[in-house]
This record gives sequence, structure tokens and C-alpha cells, in this order.
Amino acid sequence: MSENRRVVVTGIGAVTPLGNNVKDTWEGLKSGKNGIAPITLFDTEKFKAKLAAEVKNFEPKDYLEVNDILRSDRFAQFAVAAAQQAVDESGIEGTVEPERFSVFFGTGIGGIGTFENEYTKLMEKGPRRVSALFIPMMITNMAAGMIAIRHDCRGSAMPAVTACASGSNAIGEAMRMIRHGYADAVITGGAEAAVTPSAVAGFVNMQALSASENPDTASLPFDKRRNGFVIGEGAVSLVLEEYGHAKARGAKIYGEVCGYGSTCDAHHITAPHPEARGGAQAMLDAMREAGYTKNDTVYINAHGTGTPMNDAIETVAIKKALGEDAAKQAYVSSTKSMTGHMLGAAGAVEAMACLFALKEKLVPPTINLNEPDEVCDLNCVPNTAVNADITLALSNSLGFGGHNACLAFRRVTP
Repeated sequence: MSENRRVVVTGIGAVTPLGNNVKDTWEGLKSGKNGIAPITLFDTEKFKAKLAAEVKNFEPKDYLEVNDILRSDRFAQFAVAAAQQAVDESGIEGTVEPERFSVFFGTGIGGIGTFENEYTKLMEKGPRRVSALFIPMMITNMAAGMIAIRHDCRGSAMPAVTACASGSNAIGEAMRMIRHGYADAVITGGAEAAVTPSAVAGFVNMQALSASENPDTASLPFDKRRNGFVIGEGAVSLVLEEYGHAKARGAKIYGEVCGYGSTCDAHHITAPHPEARGGAQAMLDAMREAGYTKNDTVYINAHGTGTPMNDAIETVAIKKALGEDAAKQAYVSSTKSMTGHMLGAAGAVEAMACLFALKEKLVPPTINLNEPDEVCDLNCVPNTAVNADITLALSNSLGFGGHNACLAFRRVTP
């Protein structure tokens, strides 16, 4: 099997806090639209955190039959919807053998909403009232399974479950499946639906969430006022395809997935390594595979959660990977300022942002960055998108457990 097969993106689908399709999501990202608002999915009276980046006006019946809706968690519904959009746009169905068609889809938490609902039934009404579908609705592999069933993907169908790095790891591993000859096309991405009482309470009690009640002062990556992230939800899906296969059938190509780094800090269950060793190494690995040179104009979609520790240490990682001078010249932004932190879906929506940034030569902003922190002293593209002829886009994802992933993208050249 060849180890040099090129991998391109031929379809994208999106269900995000900025819109329920790719066009609206990208328009929101480049215009600086804030997707954060008061939580509507449950009563927040007793909660310190009252804001989230919820998906709005999503209709699962646009993608699923009623019986399938009743048998699936919200995270899987998002995943199926985004994947359907991506597959439709790509035109991949019917062009690849089912045994060479795979799924690799990430989620950090999976069906936590289902878990809460069924556990409440257990406690209040007894074990006989728990749904017979509780387990398949809850488990984290079910988004991948449902997508595979829907699109007759008979190759591997697996989840990536690496907390906030899940979406990026899914895309990176999908790229490797094609590169090393195990598949010709893969439906990949990430999904999450964790705007639930138990998840919000858990993140609040570990002091990870912003307590701001003003959407414009809540998610503040790289700003000295930052005090935690804002939880988000949604899904983004990419169709990855072997370049020769895509070219032969005349497919639309967004760009090339040309590098991937995956490391672990091996340090702490929640805190990043103080010297950013894992994050820097993931970037270096992705850059090396992508053929980075000092002549590249680089855009980095940072993990940029808006927690005091993450943003400072990610700045260190970027400087270690690129070198001090090149890091200062790179464009760096956090789209979590607009989407909130979509957890297992974050890497997927940020991969999409990188592809469009390359395609349109435009870097999306970090909104509400009005008081830059001196320790985050990079070009963080405050408040307004900038035109830039970038040649290499990197997407960083750093997750609990010390998981680090970096994806590299370029425009396709013959």
C-alpha cells in the first residue's frame, strides 16, 4: 500500500451556533457574529454559568424519520445532519466501493442528555421505566454507527473520544486511513450536545466556565479579562477523499489535509504541561508533514478557549513550534470567541474555518478582544477579519487528559 496518497476535502456540512449549514456558519465566522446567548435548554436559576453557544432552530426531522429521532441522542442527530450535508455536497455516494468507504467521527461526551433523562427516570420511577434504547442512544460510537448505516460505509466506523481534541483526532486519523491505503473516502468530523445541567454543573464546579452574563464579555480568548470558556454544541462533518479519486470524478475540492500531529502531555488530567511540550510537538509534527518552510504565510486557528492557563500556554506552544520571530508574523485567531467551545466538535468546525480561510484568503477574527493580555503577544486578529494570502493553515486542539492534535491544510496544487 502506498504511504504517499494525498487526501483532500470534497464536502463539508455544519450545524453550529452560527447557523445550520456551511454558508451561514462561515458567514458568521468571517463577519464576527457572536453565537453565545442565555441558555434555553434548561433552567439556569441555580447555575453560576448562564450562557452557552446553542444550536438554534435545528429540525431533526429535516434529516431523520420520527422513529430515528426518538431513538437517537441530540449529539447523534447533529452528526447525521452535518454528515448528510457533506455527503450531498461531495457527490461521493456511488463512486466508491462500500468496503473502501469509512467513518471516523469524534465526540467528547456523547449522549449525556440521554444519560440524564434516563437516570432521572430510574431514580423517580424505577428501573422498568428506563428506555430499552438507553445504551445505544448514549454510547459515543453511535454517531459513527448511524452515519455508516445511512451511507452504506462498510469499512471502519469508529469514534475518536479525546475530549476537546476529538474532532481533530477524528479528521487526522481519517486522513491517515486514506493516506496509508485503508480507505478511499471517509466521512469524518465531530459532534457534541452537552449543554445539559450535569455537564454545565461539572464544568462550573471545576472553575472552567465563564460566569459572565453578557455574551460580549463571556468568551474572551487572549484577552486579559478572560475567566473561562463558554460551552457550545453542534457538529461539522468533512468528506475526505483520495486526491486521484476526487480529481478523476471531477469533484469540488476545498483543500488538502496535508499534516497531522497527535501527542499527549503525559502530565495531568486537566492542566496542560507548563512548558507546552505536547502542544508544541503536535504542531511540529503537523508542520513537518505539511512541508512547512519559513516562506509560508501561516494562519493558526488556536484552541483558544478563553481560560487563563490555556491561552498563555498555547502561546508558548506556538512560539516553540514556529520560533519566536515566525510566531509573531503568523496570523492567530480563536473562533471559539464566536462559537463557544463545542468540545468534541470544536476541531471539526475549526478545520472548516481553516479551509475557508485558505480558499477565500481571509482570516476570521477573535471577537471581543479589547484588552490583549501581554502574555498572549501574538497577532490574534482582534475583532475584524483580515485579508491575507495564507499558504498554510494549522488547527490546534488541546483536550483534557493531555491530548493534543494539530491539523495542517493547504490549497490543492497539481
